[in-house]
Amino acid sequence: MTEKQRWTADLIPDQTGRVFVVTGANSGLGLATTRALVRRGGRVILAVRDEAKGRRAAEDLAAAGADRDLLLVRRIDLADLDSVRAFADGVRAEHPRLDVLVNNAGVMAPPRTLTPEGHELQFAANHLGHFALTGLLLDLLAAGTDPRVVTVSSINHRQGGLRFDDLSGERGYAPMAFYNQSKFANAVFGKELHRRLAAAASPVRSVLAHPGYTATNLQMKDTSGLAKLFFGRIGNPLLAQRPERGALPQLYAATDASVAGGEFIGPDGMGELRGSPTRVRLSEAAADPGTGRRLWEESERLTGVRYPGR
Repeated sequence: MTEKQRWTADLIPDQTGRVFVVTGANSGLGLATTRALVRRGGRVILAVRDEAKGRRAAEDLAAAGADRDLLLVRRIDLADLDSVRAFADGVRAEHPRLDVLVNNAGVMAPPRTLTPEGHELQFAANHLGHFALTGLLLDLLAAGTDPRVVTVSSINHRQGGLRFDDLSGERGYAPMAFYNQSKFANAVFGKELHRRLAAAASPVRSVLAHPGYTATNLQMKDTSGLAKLFFGRIGNPLLAQRPERGALPQLYAATDASVAGGEFIGPDGMGELRGSPTRVRLSEAAADPGTGRRLWEESERLTGVRYPGR
């Protein structure tokens, strides 16, 4: 985009009548995304791990002028596959269709932690939970208008890879390396989902986005010592952009008419750290179809979720 064409949230088309699911919607990028969508008339299901925090976020948005009737708070713990299934069942009971799923929630660089199913927390919450959620909601999305799945990855995906022989970190764990693995998995998933949707002639578009370097609770809440010091205490104040700016790529991916399936949207500034939304490069490793097939098969095995038509 040229300087004159720089995209902002003011350019989001009218979203009246459209239904969105945004994971991690009570803070950071998710909250900024929710605020912008509701401002344009979209109905947002705030998919949050802590319902009390989700309700507070919804009330704060309403106090600032948002239509409270457009904000629905529902609990999901993406690291717990039973919770993901329960959330999907609840959405199905309340909504005959969905228009956009924004796979936004994330965990960054905690000490090694295992989920109830025995998976490493970052791989589980950042990838497996979103893989399962997308599959469980895909038929509702296919019934939507201009339906999309937006999966939020990171510039860190370019430093990541998949340790298929040790996804849980049993034989060696480094917090940031496993964060990079989870963001690489997001990128691989979004691209492979696009391939499969296109092959099935599905109306649903799979789009990837990343926020650059954005100051959120992600770098502070669960992050282990050195990562918290570098990203939260030092990097955020000096280098990071605000969530309202960081959310623009995923908002663009979710709402702009020009976006095509399989595209990757990120900031246009130096190093893709900040700036306005533009199309950016997916790493060759993440775009590899063989890696996509292998991750898909492993994700199906680990989650027990099979996508419609398979």
